[in-house]
Amino acid sequence: MAVMAAQTGSQSAQVANANAPSIPSSSAFGTPVHPIRQKQVADASSASVLPISLPPAIVRPLAFRTFTKKHNLTLTSSALQAIATFIGTHCGSGWREEGLAEKALDEMAKAWKKNGGSLIVPGEGRELTNILRNIEASMLGGRVVTQRASSRHTAAVPDPGLPATTQERSDSLVRNDSQSSLNFTTLDLQDEQGGIHSKDPRDWLRVIDAFEQPQLTYNPIQKHFELVAKRPSLLPDPSHRTALIRARYQVAHQRLLRNGAFQTSTVALSRSKSLHRSSSEMMMPQQAYKLTPIANLLGRSGSTHVVLGLLGNSPTGTLVLSDLTGSISLDLQYAKPVPKDGAWFAPGMVVLAEGLYEEDGSLAGPGLAGDGGVGGIIGGKFHVSSVGGPPCERRDVTLGVSSNETSGSLIAGGGFGWVDFLGVGSERANGSTMRDLEKKVWESQDSASQIPGRSRIVILGEVNLDSIDTMQALKQVLGIYAVESAGKIPMAFILIGNFTRYAVLASGGSGGSIEYKEYFDSLAAILADHPSVLEDSTFVFVPGDNDPWASAFSAGAAAVLPKRGIPELYTSRVKRAFASANAEAEKPAAEKRKGEVIWSTNPTRLTLFGPAQEVVVFRDDLSGRLRRKALRFRDQEPGRDSSGRSSDVETPAENRRADGQGDMDVDRIIETAENALPEPKAKEVNGTGVPSDLHAARKLVKTVLDQGYLSPFPLTDRPVLWDYGSPMSLYPLPSALVLMDPEAPPFALTYEGCHAMNPGALITPGKRGVAQWMEYDARTRKGRAREVKF
Repeated sequence: MAVMAAQTGSQSAQVANANAPSIPSSSAFGTPVHPIRQKQVADASSASVLPISLPPAIVRPLAFRTFTKKHNLTLTSSALQAIATFIGTHCGSGWREEGLAEKALDEMAKAWKKNGGSLIVPGEGRELTNILRNIEASMLGGRVVTQRASSRHTAAVPDPGLPATTQERSDSLVRNDSQSSLNFTTLDLQDEQGGIHSKDPRDWLRVIDAFEQPQLTYNPIQKHFELVAKRPSLLPDPSHRTALIRARYQVAHQRLLRNGAFQTSTVALSRSKSLHRSSSEMMMPQQAYKLTPIANLLGRSGSTHVVLGLLGNSPTGTLVLSDLTGSISLDLQYAKPVPKDGAWFAPGMVVLAEGLYEEDGSLAGPGLAGDGGVGGIIGGKFHVSSVGGPPCERRDVTLGVSSNETSGSLIAGGGFGWVDFLGVGSERANGSTMRDLEKKVWESQDSASQIPGRSRIVILGEVNLDSIDTMQALKQVLGIYAVESAGKIPMAFILIGNFTRYAVLASGGSGGSIEYKEYFDSLAAILADHPSVLEDSTFVFVPGDNDPWASAFSAGAAAVLPKRGIPELYTSRVKRAFASANAEAEKPAAEKRKGEVIWSTNPTRLTLFGPAQEVVVFRDDLSGRLRRKALRFRDQEPGRDSSGRSSDVETPAENRRADGQGDMDVDRIIETAENALPEPKAKEVNGTGVPSDLHAARKLVKTVLDQGYLSPFPLTDRPVLWDYGSPMSLYPLPSALVLMDPEAPPFALTYEGCHAMNPGALITPGKRGVAQWMEYDARTRKGRAREVKF
């Protein structure tokens, strides 16, 4: 059975290398016909600017905003000194008021990345000096004259201080990464000194806003991801709605074709014995499963096919399956889910179905049933025998990362390793170096201590600020970390909404705008009592549906996603508390990164060491919506359908053979996923010995990760901004996924290399005076539950 084989074959699929050839280049594209007279341009620019002396401390905020926030680069003290001197000399007194320095800093960062510089910009060496010299040559009156000409000249001018081999290597990097449509990175992170510039993992932590994340779309013709050329809009053309759904289907389709069960190769021969059904003993051993477009079912009545499509409801109320070629009505009378009771299936999800096509002799006529024929709802029905989700693909397979058994290192090859999905660098460009850097940072920590320290990320869910119990619990939790020694405080705290129990600005029980501001003022007072935590950590706030501004018209219902962060109108006191804690901190100005608060979106992403680790945080009532919208299948006895007839669809009991093979309709990975949290006494499910909470967690995690999408529902049930589909995607799989769902039990389990967690509400219903939260250890990539009485 194709669905069964896909679920099992996804665990051992091997993806062939598909490295794209290098883009040819010519010196004519980068070298001007006549030499540029740099001296004359430099003299003209210096004659119209009055040089001043700028201390590095004054330029630091602007340099941090440009290099670190915008370009993900880190400046050393010597580099900051050189840049401050350059700005004071060539931008003069108008460096701030006229915006001269910001433009020059932006050109410096772009030139550094084009020349293949590392993430850390050192002041020593000739690289930064040459970039400053080239920018100086293109400045006139303190301004960069032409951005494009300056950028081309900076990338094309060779460095006389570097050997020819280094020049050729840098040129090849620029050529391979010059496709702006792919948003490739040209960062080269070779650390010749073998050391690290910062031993604090928080310095390598980045929070990525959903509206700042690169918007990528999959090109099925060229088989790679492209950067969307048009600027995203909140009110796009109606065709973008169709493009959003089409892009999601295409990603699931190409992911399925990369699965070993759907590839006609020699690899499939070794799996042939475990990919046959009991009712098809004459199947050829070399046969691989093949997807059939829905439009190709016409004229093939009575034959069995495997189709991939989007579940939906037709205007007449019937359940249909749609792909890019057409739609067909489904008959789920004898359908069996794969695995049994192991995942949710609801309209809006991409599913893999196997069954028999039966033609009724006439195409569906015009009207509510559809246009009929190719592109519409074709006549007849598809009798489904088994249905399952598209198999999940591990992150290392997607990025083309394989392990070297001899050296223990990771090798990048094939997959989408050159694609920069989050704007922090691609896997092929700097993934291996950043993992080496991550290893050095963890080794520099106190490995002898059994207590997790700086590598922790504290996750608190459903922090209702209008509840007295929540405020007391939050104060108790912060007090636990405030007494920890310096260097052991967690590097980040994630506070997830809803921040009020009822929707604000909607005449609800939580009041209006004034009351909402007072709630955060009370939070600021609690935070101010723990300055040691504020000055040494990053606080990230993720809103819920009850938080403004969406709550003003949704009244707490499912609002549009992605959702913007808490408005600045309500956060002034909290920002002031962090500013006071940083001002009172007794530490050198350049020694540590100051504490900060980030009002992020829902969903949001955290990256640690560039592409090495990715953590997705999402707040939604997923389990409740799945219970309301999911399809229900008939319970069947082993080997019998609901009418008592013999069924050719195998059950778990029939598939288990004495040789240990079989068990095809059970996803072994999700069935063996263990909850890292201590299991309370719970009811078993169907006598299998699996606690109900663990079963519900496995079912939720498998559904979301197999779909590769955070909101696999129709847009009428959970609206999504049509131009912002990339933040909702889970491809490639993140290292960790935080699904904050107060209706689901807390859990922490790993599925296909992704560690999924649900911290649950900070105040648990039924546990009076007990606060619960989650700690994620970035070193071990595991989460653990914490509880405290207050």
